[in-house]
Amino acid sequence: MNTALTRLVGVRHPVVQTGMGWVAGPRLVSAVAAAGGLGILASATMSVDELRSAVREVRSRTSEPFGVNLRADAHDAASRVRVIIDEGVRVASFALAPSPELISTLKDAGVVVIPSVGAVRHAVKVAGWGADAVIVQGGEGGGHTGPVATTLLLPSVVDAVDIPVVAAGGFFDGRGLVAALAYGAAGVAMGTRFLLTAESTVPDAVKAAYLAQGLDGTVVTTRVDGVPHRVLRTDLVASLESAGRLRGLARALRNASRFRRLTGLTWPTMIREGLTMRRGRALTWSQVIMAANTPMLLRAGLVEGRTDTGVLAAGQVVGAIDDLPTCADLIEAIMKDATEIIAGLGSG
Repeated sequence: MNTALTRLVGVRHPVVQTGMGWVAGPRLVSAVAAAGGLGILASATMSVDELRSAVREVRSRTSEPFGVNLRADAHDAASRVRVIIDEGVRVASFALAPSPELISTLKDAGVVVIPSVGAVRHAVKVAGWGADAVIVQGGEGGGHTGPVATTLLLPSVVDAVDIPVVAAGGFFDGRGLVAALAYGAAGVAMGTRFLLTAESTVPDAVKAAYLAQGLDGTVVTTRVDGVPHRVLRTDLVASLESAGRLRGLARALRNASRFRRLTGLTWPTMIREGLTMRRGRALTWSQVIMAANTPMLLRAGLVEGRTDTGVLAAGQVVGAIDDLPTCADLIEAIMKDATEIIAGLGSG
């Protein structure tokens, strides 16, 4: 299927696997890329050296294009960009808007820049700065999310910018791809659907917990890191919701210390990143401290398999998924169904 996305990044199918922290590692990314989609490696939970090693591992598994997701406000963003350029990665994606200078550096090196956005104004801003495309996530999506449904946000962004738009939030099959194309999108991006595949390294027990959910199995909470975050309804999330502010901040400080030891970050570096987050995202100091919850709570669930003490990010689409296909089978089924649906649209 030939779209503006496939032409831009050189993939066979207009399907993107999002850069999920602790989930989108070399095995999943390479499987998606080999199947003709755009796999995106999550780098925020890696050191720079680990990122370089992960990129090379993906490259050893497949010669197809893939991407790397990174935080634009990270203290070592420039070093991560250098890895992307040096290693010949095709796409750089961002969860927060990259600066015009960062976009320019990447584009001058031939890297395609695709930020993720949750509002029309953010799409307009990064398009004006030179972004090649945007991923727009509606409120149905997992992880950090906004209040506007994909069915309203997507056409609004398509109307506001003249670069390819990739739709995220609520997609899992060929019907969704056709709907996104009808709205004017150039493809779809999926997180939860790819988390629930054979190549995903998430523990089997955690995958089972996801598959057991209905359409009402997620909740948007601010108690994980101070900003709206869509996660599975679990006893831990319920306890976070009912905990007092001081208890929540104490938990966050403990997790900040654990994350610092895991990544090798120094306290001054973490404080500088906190200052950047506070300015760039208009957060209070309490929210900045609470943001330390996210990496460790997600790691507990998605890596260690501790559903009792971990947080499990998930889109509402989790309630529509009941299987664990390989990435190749998933993408093949999506494209087969989408092609058949399009062919039959005019047949009455």
